[in-house]
Amino acid sequence: MDPLRIYRIDAFTTQQGQGNPAGVVTHATGLDDAGMLAIAHRLGHSETAFVLPPNGDDHDLHIRYFTPTTEVPVCGHATVGAHFALALEGAAPGVRRQLTGAGVQTVTTARTDDGSIAVRIQQNPPTFAPPLSSELVQEVAGAIGLDVDELDSRGPVQFVSTGHGKLLIPIKRLQCLRELKPDMARLAQLETHVGSKGYFVFTLDTDASCDAYTHGRMFAPGIGVDEDPVTGNANGPLGAYLVRHRLIAFDSDEVRFRGRQQTGAGRGGFVDVSVQVDSGEPVGVAIEGQAVLGERVQ
Repeated sequence: MDPLRIYRIDAFTTQQGQGNPAGVVTHATGLDDAGMLAIAHRLGHSETAFVLPPNGDDHDLHIRYFTPTTEVPVCGHATVGAHFALALEGAAPGVRRQLTGAGVQTVTTARTDDGSIAVRIQQNPPTFAPPLSSELVQEVAGAIGLDVDELDSRGPVQFVSTGHGKLLIPIKRLQCLRELKPDMARLAQLETHVGSKGYFVFTLDTDASCDAYTHGRMFAPGIGVDEDPVTGNANGPLGAYLVRHRLIAFDSDEVRFRGRQQTGAGRGGFVDVSVQVDSGEPVGVAIEGQAVLGERVQ
């Protein structure tokens, strides 16, 4: 087994120390499940990506993702981090098919005008669970630290997935979003009742001076991630949700927007989202992000 190459990549940002830090092991052949989990636990990031060779003709590489406590099917920021790390090691820009626990996704890397690397991930077609019952909405709101009247009634509290989904919770005010102090233990206990291991609270409250259409925060204590700085698997489903519930204007077969996300401690970044639309319904979602090298761990 060759010596491991382990990186910390700050994804969904252009500034070191911002965005979402992901661990990346670019040549993970020979590691078993326990070894991957041990590395992810040691690094302590919300997810670490392990890049493996393909095991079939329908993909070009295989990536597995681990939080510090468990394996998850796919992760947006760790995917950006993995393909950025491969580019650092000399991989040419272009299109690659990656196999994950959520199936096969198409990932495109490209050089931007300033020479940085952008990574675009075509996520799975969106799926929508029924909106939560009013009783569960009240329980979730309480656990998040919200009064029910702070919820934005223009959209339901609903689980949406594009491969690894989140419970989407719309609220009215950006200031309220910034002041949230969730009860993490209660959120973890509610997971089996709401059918989600992550809670994405978002608002459309912004102003013309901001480049974002949405602002959000994401909590997933049940998988060892109390708060995630920037989440591709939340902002992607959010795009489909906004189209489904007519919370974003569109007059063509594609709609684009930028979602910003920031933790209560101030770390954050942005995700560029595009939603493919057919007959007024969301049928495909892609997310795009940039990244910077945090450090070469070994």
